[in-house]
Amino acid sequence: MEDPIEMLTKSLPSWGAKMAFGESITVGGREVVPAALVIFGFGGGGGAGKWVQRESTPGNESEGSGGGGGGYTLPIGAYVDGPDGPKFQANPVALIIVSVPLVTAAGWALARIISAGSRARTAGVDYR
Repeated sequence: MEDPIEMLTKSLPSWGAKMAFGESITVGGREVVPAALVIFGFGGGGGAGKWVQRESTPGNESEGSGGGGGGYTLPIGAYVDGPDGPKFQANPVALIIVSVPLVTAAGWALARIISAGSRARTAGVDYR
């Protein structure tokens, strides 16, 4: 029997395109190919060693290993066939999901900049 990690490693390169682009379908006489943002990762590790506190007792050695993985798929839009060829049309829900963290980070950064500037003025620091 083949090692599960080797099986996973061999099949991994073909996952990207298959998961990112769906099967072509016809909707209203137009060909549509759905597209998605695909993120996945895997990890694992192991180790062995002696317990310093149990140096004189039997069974002071131990070992362990583990692994795991996960993934996430976000439908970002579709390529829709038109008179000038395929054109990408974004999924508005996905744009909102992606923009919320960006807007939050920009707002947080702007607040920190304004706060630092006002503290500098009240402290009498001149940056000219």
